[in-house]
Amino acid sequence: MTFAQAAKKIVRSNEYSCSELKPARPIPSLTDDARAGLLERPRSLAPKYFYDDYGSKLFDQICDTAEYYPTRVEAALLQEFAATVINVARPEYVVELGSGTSRKTRHLLDACSEQRFCPEYWPMDVCESILDDTAESLMRDYAWLNINAFVGDYHGGFEHLPPTYDRTLYVFLGGTIGNFEHAEAVSLLSELRGHMCAGDYILLGFDRVKDSAVLEAAYNDAQGITAAFNLNVLRVLNRELKANFQLDNFLHQATYNQTDDQIEMYLVSGIDQTVHIPLLGRSLEIKQDEQIRTEISRKFTPESIESLLNESGLSIVKHRQAENAYYSLVLAQISQ
Repeated sequence: MTFAQAAKKIVRSNEYSCSELKPARPIPSLTDDARAGLLERPRSLAPKYFYDDYGSKLFDQICDTAEYYPTRVEAALLQEFAATVINVARPEYVVELGSGTSRKTRHLLDACSEQRFCPEYWPMDVCESILDDTAESLMRDYAWLNINAFVGDYHGGFEHLPPTYDRTLYVFLGGTIGNFEHAEAVSLLSELRGHMCAGDYILLGFDRVKDSAVLEAAYNDAQGITAAFNLNVLRVLNRELKANFQLDNFLHQATYNQTDDQIEMYLVSGIDQTVHIPLLGRSLEIKQDEQIRTEISRKFTPESIESLLNESGLSIVKHRQAENAYYSLVLAQISQ
């Protein structure tokens, strides 16, 4: 498969390319997901719709809040673990799913510089403007770095991701694997494993089970940025589906479900209300205190991490956890 067959070229220069990654299968649209998740109770919406331009900027602000420990803990772990990861993986390519602003990826790039590895960086994200801005910053700071970016949704699979032909390090950070139900996580990792070669590795971030007060505070910051991030999905629905959600009529709620080891994030109606969604041809009768689930974030133990990877055909090579066991970074490869 050639690059031209795999993706429609949008931008090309000597150091940077940004291409649209064609999905390997149909991806449900916002209209599809809203019809499936909002019209019947209990109501829900996929978390990927948080990340329009404004939502992506809000999430970057969340990462800097005092309460949101995952970014700081993962970054600290990466800083001390990156050299080991690069020494073991020795990558010619670094492919990152959901790369965002690549702020934590810099630790891996620093390790590459120190060990005189010059891999090509392939970030994948749904937001083209974030990819463009991030690439400009990275190439300014890493003179050796060539970037081949992909605008795409990894929910659409990896069949059209061009082959790398050499040692590749896949990166999936931020504890994002926790946003998937177990079966969905197994499906995603199994599909990615099918795209990997024997000498490839994958680096994953896992948020760990811990005290519920710490977990709930992380998703209820005092500045209200997470609340704004959650409510912003209603703006997306208003803009894209011509809906008339009134943001002031909803409250942000995030609670820890100890039975399922997951944070659950909701928008809760403050009043009885009717919401019209013209592009669905329907109106929603939403009762006071009724919830719309907008995200889950599963938390892991060492045992559940190993079980998930084994079920996905992957084996742990290195496991580094924070001193307080708040977070884990796992380097894995295809099971033999």
